[in-house]
Amino acid sequence: MNTVVVASKNPVKISASRLGFERMFPDEQFTVEGVAVPSNVSNQPMSDAETYTGAKTRALNAKVQSPDAEYWIGIEGGVALTPDGSMEGFAWIIIFDRCGRIGKARTGTFLLPKPVTELIKQGKELGEADDIVFGQSNSKQLNGAVGLLTDNVIDRTKYYTDAVVLALIPLKKKELY
Repeated sequence: MNTVVVASKNPVKISASRLGFERMFPDEQFTVEGVAVPSNVSNQPMSDAETYTGAKTRALNAKVQSPDAEYWIGIEGGVALTPDGSMEGFAWIIIFDRCGRIGKARTGTFLLPKPVTELIKQGKELGEADDIVFGQSNSKQLNGAVGLLTDNVIDRTKYYTDAVVLALIPLKKKELY
């Protein structure tokens, strides 16, 4: 049985990781566990580079904390300003395997509404801003911004799962990478 360590205790990230691994490796068995590790970036990453760094750092910190696993995965959500000054949300997924290979993918992006954007600019994290604007509680561990904005057509688990699958491509198609 392969052990996958998710660099988060967030149930959405753990579930998305499990689903991604099961879809890419349907003939294998996985134990998926979450660990709390730092990202060493801002609580709300504000750029593509900072979000990428957070995901990579989380995965590496998970590897240090749980060195006996086969895979370590970091998922970091971030926001960034677009060229026209609006704000978009997205996440980076970084996966390391026991052999030192790396898989990485970025989710699709989506525009954040102005009330959410203004709260983020005032120092709130995306999840907190969503809770304020949408009258929710702890939405980042449920459907997230993407779920709130799409009426759950795409919830946070699905949003991350597809990106986990994409990040696993180099780990599945090793001969090409």
